Amino acid sequence: MKRLKIGLIGAGGIAEDVHLPAYQAISTQVEVVAIADVAYDRAKRLAKQSDVPHAFDSYERMLKEVELDAISVCVPNKFHKDAVIAGLEAGCHVLCEKPPAMNQQEAKSMEAAAHKAGKLLMYGFHYRFQSETQVAKRFIDAGEFGDIYAARVQALRRRGIPGWGVFTNKDLQGGGPLIDIGVHMLDTALYLMGYPEPKMVLGQTHQQLGTRRGVGLLGDWDYENFSVEDMAVGMVTFTNGASLVLETAFAANIESKETMQVSLMGNQGGADLFPLKMYQEKFETLIDVTPAYLPEVNAHQKEIHTFIQNCMTGHITDANANQGTIVQTIIDGLYQSAESGEAIKL
Repeated sequence: MKRLKIGLIGAGGIAEDVHLPAYQAISTQVEVVAIADVAYDRAKRLAKQSDVPHAFDSYERMLKEVELDAISVCVPNKFHKDAVIAGLEAGCHVLCEKPPAMNQQEAKSMEAAAHKAGKLLMYGFHYRFQSETQVAKRFIDAGEFGDIYAARVQALRRRGIPGWGVFTNKDLQGGGPLIDIGVHMLDTALYLMGYPEPKMVLGQTHQQLGTRRGVGLLGDWDYENFSVEDMAVGMVTFTNGASLVLETAFAANIESKETMQVSLMGNQGGADLFPLKMYQEKFETLIDVTPAYLPEVNAHQKEIHTFIQNCMTGHITDANANQGTIVQTIIDGLYQSAESGEAIKL
């Protein structure tokens, strides 16, 4: 069977530590043949140390000069849209890191480009592939939770402002913890809720800790040029009557060092995901259910392996372009609501 030829757009940490090793772990199915980055020395270094034959200083050149079946987009959020659309128009399937884009309009244009090209566009929401998420989904699909009518998501750090990359630069990132870590828990909840159609959002952002010097558990950040929120909270309602409450922060005065959590409430049962614990009422008894064993999985690898299987079958099964647009619509609405001080109808 012919191996798929893969190109990487971006040679930063997520490409080097996640995408490249995951592709190389399935070398019988794929071959990474090219890496492109505007920081050409970085692209050359990564290509050389990983036995990748080609390195480029632009993805435009890479797409023009190398025959590729699929690409991974691993660049800052500001550059997602153009890189994704260029890849699709060049005839490639595309796996794009989260979040989809800077705003809803960009996500819509990316979805439209995928439809027009007849290629797959998948987003890097790897928490879907955690064992806890997959077990909960099997219970939900079997009706054990009934109708899920409420969810609560948290992506909170006590002092976890990234001290590297562009995470504190609004012009390149689009926002702070909401668009960076909150998006993971938001997608996981929506995935388990069946991706209901959002109706209205109410959001509030805070910038209280990031603009001053402080303890940095993820390194020192540029507090003088900190331009994103350090905390965001919000509520989402859906056309099916369900609701979702969200809290996310890079830095907050809380006890826990970090909390990544999705809580679901249905009329027949509920769950907290990380770690997984399920709650039901059966035989006039309230019961808590915890798995005795969950397999350890590399969620990033499983995400990329799923992408490759999708490329081979031509059918995308997870984190598709439309779901990416829905996530981006909610994030966009929360930011707009915070700016306007009013609820936003989607």
